[in-house]
Amino acid sequence: MSRVLRISLLAAVLAVLAAISVAGWQALHSLDAPLRVAAPLRFKVAAGASFAHVAAELAGQGVLAQPRALVLYARWKGLAQAVKAGEYEIQPGTSARELLMKMVNGQVLLHSFTIVDGWRVQDMLEALRRNPEIAATLPPTNAAAQAQLMSKLGASGTDAEGQFLPETYRFIGGTSDVELLRQAHAALLKELEAAWTSRNSDLPLHSSGDLLIMASIIEKESGLPQELPKIAGLYLHRLAIGMRLQADPTVIYGLGQNYDGDIHTVDLRTDGPYNTYTRSGLPPTPIALAGAAAIHATARPEKTDALYFVASTKGDGSHVFSATLEQHNAAVAAYVAHQRKAAQESSR
Repeated sequence: MSRVLRISLLAAVLAVLAAISVAGWQALHSLDAPLRVAAPLRFKVAAGASFAHVAAELAGQGVLAQPRALVLYARWKGLAQAVKAGEYEIQPGTSARELLMKMVNGQVLLHSFTIVDGWRVQDMLEALRRNPEIAATLPPTNAAAQAQLMSKLGASGTDAEGQFLPETYRFIGGTSDVELLRQAHAALLKELEAAWTSRNSDLPLHSSGDLLIMASIIEKESGLPQELPKIAGLYLHRLAIGMRLQADPTVIYGLGQNYDGDIHTVDLRTDGPYNTYTRSGLPPTPIALAGAAAIHATARPEKTDALYFVASTKGDGSHVFSATLEQHNAAVAAYVAHQRKAAQESSR
């Protein structure tokens, strides 16, 4: 081979190597450039999908400009097999390299579901069924759903009412309703045990179950969070002296679908397991989902000689507490007069 030919071949090889080097540098540089995302974008990585398929899907959606470069980089770094399935949120400004590491670390998108203080179990189940991110596995009828739920939680025979802690729970999309409620039930048991362990020694309650029932009544009677300990003290005072609780929320709960928005005299006089006007002691089950604040207020209530309370005229959800029936009747009269005056003024 002539010297001229050797030089020509060498030059050609060097040109090819230079081109490859430039292309490689450009490919690597593209991994740190922002992806083509103008607004937060959700993207799902299917279980068992190869990373090459994932990159191709991203390219197909116009998100990733050089899918092959990302695949080669992931294989070179030994990361292609470490990508985890799940739903991810791609924020504007995210690079291909950052997205890859997010998938390797399993930083999947978390959704939230809030169980509201004072909800009934049926309210909670209906909200679960309306959430598109939660996989519904329980039957649509509340009675069947509640029985099946408690069975799956290993608590067959336990009434579902009150057995879940109101809180905001974070979960991966596709989580089942039972799995989410397993967390809420475990949280309730933990909170209840802590409250029962730290309770006042003179409580007229025989078990943590009794505490939960009372806490559910306190939850439904509370107007302001700061009044929880005093309302708890009032009801526990009634219980201690053998006075009937006479709690309207228990009557409403017992009426179920028959409650029309008002409590009538006949409702207060019609006996039933949840009518605390006709029966002494606690109702048979909680009447709502009690929050942590209500549970701990019941365990450590405010000492009070008050036996009665009625809404105040302040309109801020507060109450007027009375130790005697005479004081209570006066407070009720003042409230009724205030309401009548307000109604007259609004009708002018």
